[in-house]
Amino acid sequence: MQKKLFFLILLCVNSALFAQLDRSNRPKGGVAPVINIKESDVFTLPNGVTVILSENHKLPKVSFYLEIGSNSILEGPKTGLGELAGELMLSGTEKRTKDQLDQEIDYIGASLSTDANSISLQCLTKHMNKGLDLMSDVLLHANFPESEFNRVKKRKESDILSAKSQPTSMASKAEARANFPNNHPYGEIATEETIKNITRDDVMQYFKFLFTPKGSYLVVVGDITKEQVTKLFDQYFGTWQGGDKLTMNHGDGFFHDGNRVIFVNKPNAVQSVITVAFPMHIRAGSKDQLALNVLNGIFGGGGFGARLTQNLREDKAYTYGCYSKASVTDEGSYYSISGNFRNEISDSAIAQILFELDRIKTDLVTEEELTTIKASLAGNFARSLENPLTIARFALNIIKYNLPKDYYQTYLKRLDAITREELLTIAKTYLTATNANIIVVGNENILDKLKRFDSDGAIEKLDALGQVVVERKKATISKDELIEKYLTKATGTENLKKALKKIAKVKSVTRTIEVSAPQIPMPLTMKMYFEAPNKEAFTLEIQNNVVQKSVFNGKSGYELNMQTGKSEYKAEEVEAKKKTVGLFEEANLKANNLKYELIGIETVDGVDAYLLSYTDGLKTTMSYYDVVNFKKIKSTETEGEREETFTYGNFETIEGIDFPKTMAISMDGLTLDGKVLSIEVNKAIDAKIFE
Repeated sequence: MQKKLFFLILLCVNSALFAQLDRSNRPKGGVAPVINIKESDVFTLPNGVTVILSENHKLPKVSFYLEIGSNSILEGPKTGLGELAGELMLSGTEKRTKDQLDQEIDYIGASLSTDANSISLQCLTKHMNKGLDLMSDVLLHANFPESEFNRVKKRKESDILSAKSQPTSMASKAEARANFPNNHPYGEIATEETIKNITRDDVMQYFKFLFTPKGSYLVVVGDITKEQVTKLFDQYFGTWQGGDKLTMNHGDGFFHDGNRVIFVNKPNAVQSVITVAFPMHIRAGSKDQLALNVLNGIFGGGGFGARLTQNLREDKAYTYGCYSKASVTDEGSYYSISGNFRNEISDSAIAQILFELDRIKTDLVTEEELTTIKASLAGNFARSLENPLTIARFALNIIKYNLPKDYYQTYLKRLDAITREELLTIAKTYLTATNANIIVVGNENILDKLKRFDSDGAIEKLDALGQVVVERKKATISKDELIEKYLTKATGTENLKKALKKIAKVKSVTRTIEVSAPQIPMPLTMKMYFEAPNKEAFTLEIQNNVVQKSVFNGKSGYELNMQTGKSEYKAEEVEAKKKTVGLFEEANLKANNLKYELIGIETVDGVDAYLLSYTDGLKTTMSYYDVVNFKKIKSTETEGEREETFTYGNFETIEGIDFPKTMAISMDGLTLDGKVLSIEVNKAIDAKIFE
């Protein structure tokens, strides 16, 4: 009873207080405080490494982050070298194999990671001697074993193959090429060819050349003292020597005169990935950087209240999200706006993005917008101070970017002083609605709608890896001639009639394929079954356990997944299967009155190939045939948002029929490498397979 009474008293008092407030006037904010941030201890070691130490003895753990001081280098025909070297640093040393490194790191519960220009270690204080022994062994004695080099290189090639079917990846690569097209590291895109160009010696030379102590930074955070850092670094890294750090200015990017539209074809896509981007003349440490962050928060980087979200999501319902970011670095900077939009409103979405860019350069932001984003940024800043690593990062930034010593102590004061007029000036200085790169990854059907946004009316086309598209050549044969040449070559016959007769003699085919991927710890077994005239089955097994299966018995079928269970084919799926299932799909196209078209000649992985497109009513298939030998080298199947790409190679003739002995399957960002273990032709298949 007393608690209830106390609650009622509080309620009455609060109600009385609220009644006296005039809510029509926004309360005045207090003076922004100067933040008292404990300064990190900064000192330089004899070999040129600058140490930034932030002591924190609350928890018995410590972290070491070593960042190389050199700028990024141009990799040219060996683009991907730095990324490859960074990953391979943990592949073994002169005295430890990769497995031994992994085991010793795990044994002390530590984390050791590397990339193209840094090494970092996190461990308990009691294990830091052991951790630093491992870290220094990697830095000083990495030996990049040939076997690991080949493994990681192969995986990089698979990753590139997967990226070719990922719209967001395609858009980011096109954006990089558009903003930084010439002689800038940010515009270099790794391809299968550039990865193949890289040798183990290249990796070792990169490591030796870039990883030098002069100009490098060692950020140390945690339960450790300056005396310990000095002693431990001398003990474990005292022999580390090298040349001067590399300092290069690659420029600020390419500033186009007028808007340009860059299109990346994603056949059969039902939505477009749209990016509007442009480089900026600003570098990390600029006095305008904080105001630019505030402006970006209002424009598109500040969540649901940002203008882009309010316009394109809340008002127009064009998308689930459209966001912006200001990427400001010490080697080049750019602004980017991106979102996913349905095909039919892609042009309208671009128009609204450009409208918002123009509006924020023309009119003052509202007082409410400014107050809201300031509160958000101030809150984020306050929360970041709870992390000791943040303090050390502040010290690193002050040194790297030549910032005032009190730059972060006065952060809130400088944030509070930003005005609407200053943001308008910032918008006019750095943002543009008339000199932007408008990048669209999508279906070619929308091309005509995009022409109005290009200042020259000429849309540029890039491929999935950001390379200029060589315009498709006109085919010199008809679609039916292509199918005939493909089938006769695949069957070793003289004409289509004989090819079809030979195909009819094949009553069954069973293929057993070993598939592997870097993300999968052990190889999988794929089995593919065909039984004339139109039965097919597929199983994917791990150690004899079926994890995925599909069956079509000529009349009905289903898909089985160990996670989602069994799904029976719908009537339209059954009808689609009836039209195409066979030893060669192409043999059924004309007979079943399917829509098929010879698009032209395209270059696929360096090979000129005929492109044939056909649909079964649900799935669209794009198949590529070598113009010289007419072998099918690649096919992409698209159904809605689902896409699978098959790449074929190493053909072998079995029972008079050509079969690929290797295949790569890319789907959902994963690439499976397949090696055919066996092919059985005209051998009985257990009827249970099709049940």
